[in-house]
Amino acid sequence: MKYEDILTCIIAGHTLNIFVSFPSCTGTLKIDFVGELNDKMKGFYRSKYTTPSGEVRYAAVTQFEATDARRAFPCWDEPAIKATFDISLVVPKDRVALSNMNVIDRKPSPDDENVVEVKFARTPVMSTYLVAFVVGEYDFVETRSKDGVCVRVYTPVGKAEQGKFALEVAAKTLPFYKDYFNVPYPLPKIDLIAIADFAAGAMENWGLVTYRETALLIDPKNSCSSSRQWVALVVGHELAHQWFGNLVTMEWWTHLWLNEGFASWIEYLCVDHCFPEYDIWTQFVSADYTRAQELDALDNSHPIEVSVGHPSEVDEIFDAISYSKGASVIRMLHDYIGDKDFKKGMNMYLTKFQQKNAATEDLWESLENASGKPIAAVMNTWTKQMGFPLIYVEAEQVEDDRVLRLSQKKFCASGPYVGEECPQWMVPITISTSEDSSHAKMKILMDKPEMNIVLKDVKPDQWVKLNLGTVGFYRTQYSSAMLESLLPGIRDLSLPPVDRLGLQNDLFSLARAGIISTVEVLKVMEAFVNEPNYTVWSDLSCNLGILSTLLSHTDFYEEIQEFVKDVFSPIGERLGWDPKPGEGHLDALLRGLVLGKLGKAGHKATLEEARRRFKDHVEGKQILSADLRSPVYLTVLKHGDGTTLDIMLKLHKQADMQEEKNRIERVLGATLSPELIQKVLTFALSEEVRPQDTVSVIGGVAGGSKHGRKAAWKFIKDNWEELYNRYQGGFLISRLIKLSVEGFAVDKMAAEVKAFFESHPAPSAERTIQQCCENILLNAAWLKRDAESIHQYLLQRKASPPTA
Repeated sequence: MKYEDILTCIIAGHTLNIFVSFPSCTGTLKIDFVGELNDKMKGFYRSKYTTPSGEVRYAAVTQFEATDARRAFPCWDEPAIKATFDISLVVPKDRVALSNMNVIDRKPSPDDENVVEVKFARTPVMSTYLVAFVVGEYDFVETRSKDGVCVRVYTPVGKAEQGKFALEVAAKTLPFYKDYFNVPYPLPKIDLIAIADFAAGAMENWGLVTYRETALLIDPKNSCSSSRQWVALVVGHELAHQWFGNLVTMEWWTHLWLNEGFASWIEYLCVDHCFPEYDIWTQFVSADYTRAQELDALDNSHPIEVSVGHPSEVDEIFDAISYSKGASVIRMLHDYIGDKDFKKGMNMYLTKFQQKNAATEDLWESLENASGKPIAAVMNTWTKQMGFPLIYVEAEQVEDDRVLRLSQKKFCASGPYVGEECPQWMVPITISTSEDSSHAKMKILMDKPEMNIVLKDVKPDQWVKLNLGTVGFYRTQYSSAMLESLLPGIRDLSLPPVDRLGLQNDLFSLARAGIISTVEVLKVMEAFVNEPNYTVWSDLSCNLGILSTLLSHTDFYEEIQEFVKDVFSPIGERLGWDPKPGEGHLDALLRGLVLGKLGKAGHKATLEEARRRFKDHVEGKQILSADLRSPVYLTVLKHGDGTTLDIMLKLHKQADMQEEKNRIERVLGATLSPELIQKVLTFALSEEVRPQDTVSVIGGVAGGSKHGRKAAWKFIKDNWEELYNRYQGGFLISRLIKLSVEGFAVDKMAAEVKAFFESHPAPSAERTIQQCCENILLNAAWLKRDAESIHQYLLQRKASPPTA
């Protein structure tokens, strides 16, 4: 059937009228249909919740991205086939009914006095995956943005207060994006709603954004600082999509990264505007940039732009490449172009393609026209080929100048690149010196395999550093002399925080790939003794966690725990347990991180204090502050017994707030006894845990201990049918597999994982499975290569402890 344009869809009851314009005439296609209100968290589905009186009820909600609108009504379910939608919902009169647009009519049903028909205004031209409707019991808080848009946050009944923080963020965010894009928000209202059973973090349906409760609700007394930050980021992300994704939509799923990469970048810009005290751009490097590089160094990575055929292939690309690498290369591009020309180009793009579809090339063309720079040529090297470069740099002093020799090769997690034809990138490179560590002395575009650069007037005692602000998406390997000159900048903090983080992370990755020794990195980690920055500690903690997991396969696991205690003790003592006057958001995050790390490692004073505070909390004498709950729960469980686990499960049952339930679920896997581990795994599939949260419980067990990892893998194999059926091959199944198996470090486990999924296919997780098997083999190689030298270093350190 050939068609030019679908003008309007009317959904009312179970009849769909589609008005179709053909080249020579117009017609109406009328379809009667039935569907199932399913329990798979996709399409039109039921979401279970409990009323304040304890009664179990169901809401009816939608989740259509990527290809599930077809589960709710017949449609051409592709992003480029846009239509307007007239939606009517026939619902019980005591229920809230919402859709993309505002209500224009609400009248009793002629057939049943307990039912009403709610009619919504016609939508703009839009894609099917952005259509949404919700029917349920909700309270709401509302305001108007300064541009006059009605903003509401819908919460479970009795919890309207918990919607106020998200409401405040949304009301600030809409005008910020309107000004940034210089394009007004096109709908009369926007609703943000918390859904009990929800697979993703949130979904950007135009005018009706759906969220997990933990991504929207904040209790002023019981929510921790990291939850507030998470809500701010997710609200920023989804509202960015109202322009970038909804107003202008990708042509096909190959360009999904345009939606998600852009929103994952600009959410940070938005949060930095609303909450400058969060130091959010430093956190971006740890949360997105390094995560993307870790995945993209694998042979089983994929380009940002990837061909998509079958719907299961769409689910596969909702990953760290589309989101985090996408965001990282947009950040690099923004830095390369400059904010003024970037905004100008964005406005040209959104204005030209509004209510239409676009491809990656269309964005490059707009930005090229705005900046006069070769955007397409540069960016094609980042989006059309997978991976990223390792820049090797060495320096020579020639009179008053420093001559740098740069060369680029693909960075591989398995070691130096050995292929015949090495891919090349056009790399925007910034260079700073100790004369002014926060500004670039030189900016160049490295468009060839090797380059020589002369830095004028650099004294012999000054250090030189590449990648100022860790903005360029590459890793750097310095010559020994250059690295040696940079290391004092970690100890004396003369290197900016984000550069200290980037330097340490590059070294850790080089060690993981076998390019340098892990012992060299451990020595560098000890130089962070004076470090005050939360995000630097967060990245350090993450890397030590990876190393601890690796060494759990050896008989000297306790020695690496001693190292962790030595590194984290000084900052732990400086921070103490209780907030001091004048402390802010980042101090709260740092205290929770450090106490959790020390408690998990078995630091005696931390363990004793955690047990004391936990006892007071349980007895109601002194309730733990929200920021201390995760580290305390983790510590007492890790070093506790069956009674401790029973108390935690009781706290879980009593918790009224989903954030508290999730907080407990994530740490349950810390328990060490095989019998208790089994109890936690059984709990993961019980009615007590929401379907989307089962994944984090099982993942927590796998990440908690060596025995937990084996038990979690066996549990997944034994319960595969139920788990696979529960998630219907969506991205949660990929996350479950990744969390459960990637900590193994024995070659035969890679073969076992591969064999299991050959006989139990999971099409949407195929690439994840290949990546996990690759990671297991890389872990095994790393252990074989460096375990003995790490052991010797830790023993030698014990014999003669370093001085601070």
